[in-house]
This record gives sequence, C-alpha cells and structure tokens, in this order.
Amino acid sequence: FAYDSGTNFVYYGSGNPAPWNETMRPGDNKWTMTIWGRDLNTGEAKFGYQKTPHDEWDYAGINFMMLSEQKDKDGKLRKLLTLPDRNGIVYTLDRTDGTLVSADKIDDTVNVFKKVDLKSGLPVRDPEYGTRMDHLAKDICPSAMGYHNQGLDSYDPNKELFFLGVNHICME
Repeated sequence: FAYDSGTNFVYYGSGNPAPWNETMRPGDNKWTMTIWGRDLNTGEAKFGYQKTPHDEWDYAGINFMMLSEQKDKDGKLRKLLTLPDRNGIVYTLDRTDGTLVSADKIDDTVNVFKKVDLKSGLPVRDPEYGTRMDHLAKDICPSAMGYHNQGLDSYDPNKELFFLGVNHICME
C-alpha cells in the first residue's frame, strides 16, 4: 500500500487471476492485475488501471508503488504514482485520477509485449510468447518471477531518479 495524505487516497494492487491455465478463464479477468486508487474518506474506488488483462504468465501485480511529484513537459507539477511491474513494464499514473502518463519496458529484452498503447492503456502482446496450450513458447521474458518482483524501491526527489532491483530471468 501507498498513502497520499494530500488526497487521502490509498493505492494498492490486485493480484493475478486463477487458475494459471489461461484457456480455462476467457476474457480480460477484469479487476485482476489492477492498480487501485481509493478515497479513504468514502471508501470509494476513484480509479482502477488494469496492467495485464488476462494475465497468462502469473505476473501478479501487487508490487511496491512509489509516490512522487514531478514536472510534466509543460512544467506543471504533477502528483504521480510509479510502479515497476513484474510484467517488465514501468507504469506511471497521475495519482489524482489514474490517468496513464507512461508505460515503458524496463529494458529491450521484455518480449511478451511489443509496447503499451498509451491511448487505450492496453499492452500490445507478441503472440509468439503467449502460453496457450497449442503453442510451445521459448525464451519468454520476463519469467513468472518477473523482471521486478516484490522488492522495495525508492525515489530521490533531489536527483529525480528511481532506484529499483531488477531480475533478468526468462522462461519456457
């Protein structure tokens, strides 16, 4: 959990869907793999952003969320939430309303997604690295362990840098 006393919001993630066999659960499996922003005054969910619809790799999605205030390209100070996810993508949202600001690969070896479409917020999958039962995928990156697991991260506002631990493990 992360807490912003200015908005009185709490931020947290919901985990992956089950069973892991993706052919047994069609659809996006909505509200799994989601970053939530909830108002503590009312209990109301103010936003939910699903990072990996229909997660087929067991990426969970409950990792440490860092809160920061940074200037956008227009010089306006924004309240941001940054989450380096197990799926190999580093997500940054506006933490006041859940707007997706950026979604970038941790590095170029992430291959399950070609990119994240910033307009729709959806990842563009590479079918070669899917886990469907009629396909033997090799060198799926990241592995189920993820490129970033549940380790703690930090943000240095003076240097404007994030510090995080990264795994480089792929799977078949």
